Amino acid sequence: MKPISYEQDFYAWTHHNAQLLRQGKLAEIDVVNLAEELESMGKSQQHALINRLAVLLMHLLKWQFQSARRSRSWELTIIEQRQEIIDLLEESPSLKPSIEAKLAKAYNKAVIKAERETGIRYTDFPSICPYTLEQVLDDNFYPESK
Repeated sequence: MKPISYEQDFYAWTHHNAQLLRQGKLAEIDVVNLAEELESMGKSQQHALINRLAVLLMHLLKWQFQSARRSRSWELTIIEQRQEIIDLLEESPSLKPSIEAKLAKAYNKAVIKAERETGIRYTDFPSICPYTLEQVLDDNFYPESK
């Protein structure tokens, strides 16, 4: 089987190396690039968690700070993001221990997004996340109006 270059055709490279793994031809695997890709996959799970938290937090902020503009669309986005986060944590339970730390990072992103969507200055939002992780993930939690 002819080796396929990682740089030349990533898609073909992934299939080729998967086939080598299944065949037990471990000596032929592109170990260096495969290890990098596996690490990258793990990092992408962390990024996905932070991004989903940021979208959820942004909508919670909008819900709280623009109560007159609340919509079913915002509610559905909150519901969807909560479910996606739960699914992600079920798929990768090792992300759970670090989710508290990720909440602060996601909140910073959420405030920027909320300013862009609401026109409310980011300095008018709380400087730290006003919601606990339990509240953020609680299906019944919707913050009170400001």
